[in-house]
Amino acid sequence: MKKIAVEQAVGMELCHDITEMKDGFKGAAFKRGHIIRQEDIPHLLDIGKKTIFVWEDNAGELHEEDCARRLAAMAPVEGASYTEPSEGKVLLMAEQRGLFRVDRDLLRQINSIGDITIATLPDHYPVEPGARLASMRIVPLVTQEEQILRAEALCQGRKLLDLRPYREKKVGIVITGSEVYSGRIQDKFEPVLRAKLSNYPAEIVGVTFCDDDLNGIVSAARAHLDRGADLLLFTGGMSVDPDDLTPTAIGLLGARIITHGLPAQPGNMTLVAYLDQIPILGIPGAAISLPTTIFDVLLPQIFAGDRISKQDLIGLADGGLCQMCKSCHWPNCTFGRY
Repeated sequence: MKKIAVEQAVGMELCHDITEMKDGFKGAAFKRGHIIRQEDIPHLLDIGKKTIFVWEDNAGELHEEDCARRLAAMAPVEGASYTEPSEGKVLLMAEQRGLFRVDRDLLRQINSIGDITIATLPDHYPVEPGARLASMRIVPLVTQEEQILRAEALCQGRKLLDLRPYREKKVGIVITGSEVYSGRIQDKFEPVLRAKLSNYPAEIVGVTFCDDDLNGIVSAARAHLDRGADLLLFTGGMSVDPDDLTPTAIGLLGARIITHGLPAQPGNMTLVAYLDQIPILGIPGAAISLPTTIFDVLLPQIFAGDRISKQDLIGLADGGLCQMCKSCHWPNCTFGRY
C-alpha cells in the first residue's frame, strides 16, 4: 500500500473504500479494487481526497477486509453467521435465541496483539435472532499477517464466542407457606413463574402448594421428579427466619446447595442448588413485586445448559445492583452483568 496524489493515481488499484456523505447519505463513492480513471479525479477532489492509497504487493501484509475474513474464520459460532466485510469490518449476527458467551480472557489476549479490535456483547447475554453479537476489524487499512497468525494460534482448541440455544426443560414448582396452603391469601407466585417460563422451552409438569412442613415439601419435590422434572423451582420460606423451612427441605431432598444468598439486589436471598444434574432455584418474594430480579438473570443460563458455580454468583457483585428504572429494559442494562 502506498499513498499517492490523486492526479498520479490513474490506472492504479484503490486499496480501500472511500466514503462520501451527500444529502444525508453516507456510503462508498469508490470501492476497494476500483481502478482510478481520469474522470474520477474531479470527484475525488470534490470529496476532499487530494491523496489516496493504492495497492502494491508487499510480502506479509494483509488488507483490512482480508483480515476481517480471517478473524471471522477463527471464531465460528453455530447459530450465528458473519456478514461480508463492509468498511473493513465483519459483524456476527444471531440466527437463533440463546445465551451468548464470551471467553473474556481470550478476547483480552487477542485485543492486546496490536492492530486487531474485536468488540462483543457482554458474556452471559440473552439474545434474540438478528442481534449483533460481535464486530471484528483491524484499525489500519493493512497490517502484518503475523498479527492475524498470532490471533489464530490463540484460538486453536478454544472457543472465543458461543451462542448456546435454550434447551427444553420439564419444570416442577413447589409453592410453600401455610397462609397460601390454607387459602387465607391468594398465591401470586404461580402466574409470575408461568409468565417468565413462557419465554423458554419449558413444560410445567406440576405446581404443588405445601404447608410449612418439611416432609410435605420434600414429598412434593420428589413427586415432580417422578414426573420427569429436570428443573425444580421453590417459592416461599426463603428468608432466614427459624420457621422458613424451604432451604432445609431442599437439603433433605439430597441436593447440594451452592449458595443461599448472593451479591445481587433484588433477589438477594435466592438459593441455587443441584440434585446431581438437576438445577434447583429457591426464589424469594421480590420476584412477585418487581419486574426483574436475579431469577431473570439465572433462567437463561439454566435453559442454555450452563452449570452455575459459586464463583459465577460471586462475580455478580459488580453489576448485581438493579437501578430500579421507572421502565424496566433488562437485559439492555447493567443488571446481572458479570
